[in-house]
Amino acid sequence: MTAMEGLPADVDLRAFHNDVEGHLLAAAAQEEARAAAARFAARLDRLPEAQREEVERLFAAEHLALARASWQRTARRGQELQSEYEAVYRGLRARLLAGLLLGCALLLAVDLVVLVAV
Repeated sequence: MTAMEGLPADVDLRAFHNDVEGHLLAAAAQEEARAAAARFAARLDRLPEAQREEVERLFAAEHLALARASWQRTARRGQELQSEYEAVYRGLRARLLAGLLLGCALLLAVDLVVLVAV
């Protein structure tokens, strides 16, 4: 039995989609880092091949670390915004419900006044 069994199909599909998207983003970031490192190291033509490869490896690792930090900041900010928007939504929903209840109470009061007057 897998962790996804027993969940609705749309949850399974959403989780699968998120996993695939994450892997594709990571692979693209690694390829981007390798390409940037190769471009950078190509300009260092005076270095011996072994040192150039080491520079490429270090550059790519640093590039990936910076990308990871950027993604983490973006994810953190997204969570902060989600929390803020959810709080605003709850407040608006509460005000809408209060307005609806007040309207119903007012309508009931008017009906009672009309019934008593008749």
